[in-house]
Amino acid sequence: MTDPSAPSDPGSDPVTADLGFARVDLDRARRTGDPEVVYGAGKTPEQVLDILATLHARHPDRAVLATRLAPEALALLGAELPGVRLDPLARAATLGPLPEPQGTVAVIAAGTSDGPVAAEATLSVQVHGAAVRRVDDVGVAGIHRLLEARAEFADADCVVVVAGMEGALPSVVGGLVGVPLVAVPTSVGYGASFDGLAALLGMLNSCAPGVVVVNIDNGYGAGVHAARVARNARRRG
Repeated sequence: MTDPSAPSDPGSDPVTADLGFARVDLDRARRTGDPEVVYGAGKTPEQVLDILATLHARHPDRAVLATRLAPEALALLGAELPGVRLDPLARAATLGPLPEPQGTVAVIAAGTSDGPVAAEATLSVQVHGAAVRRVDDVGVAGIHRLLEARAEFADADCVVVVAGMEGALPSVVGGLVGVPLVAVPTSVGYGASFDGLAALLGMLNSCAPGVVVVNIDNGYGAGVHAARVARNARRRG
């Protein structure tokens, strides 16, 4: 494994680490404020291990994240990386301390079946520097549950709404709050949901203002966006 602390040129810090199978971006935190994240799907457990360890060596002061991990990758990370935190529901792992949170994101899930995507969003928010409140199982089939929980998300700096089926929940939440809202369609639903396409189209056609939409099952992308909104809102507040 390449030593990321070894400079590529005398007197300069490296911007990449060449592992042979991957060129790890060591400069992303300086450019964007957040380190590179490992997308685990399609990588071997050993490749995930090497990349995550390389990123941790460059950023020992804050958590680095690996997402979409197979059970075999989770098992290897747990065995080989002291201090790693595994989240089997989110299919993700973090290594290093979480940053001090700035601002708050509410992650709202329509149903228990949306839990893996909501968990991925939650962990992504925390790794990217904001606090999280979870509001679970408040789908539109029992609208009273959402109304009863409004106080838990109304004062958040940003809201992430995760839903499958017909994808109606973000529109409803968008009518209850006046903060940025990220809608996440999930591939949960019966045949005509087309693995999340119905929810995606429903969210894209939301009549509620201020709703932005990420791709199907993209809890990670929603979490990053929401954390950046929340932490910047709190800094300027």
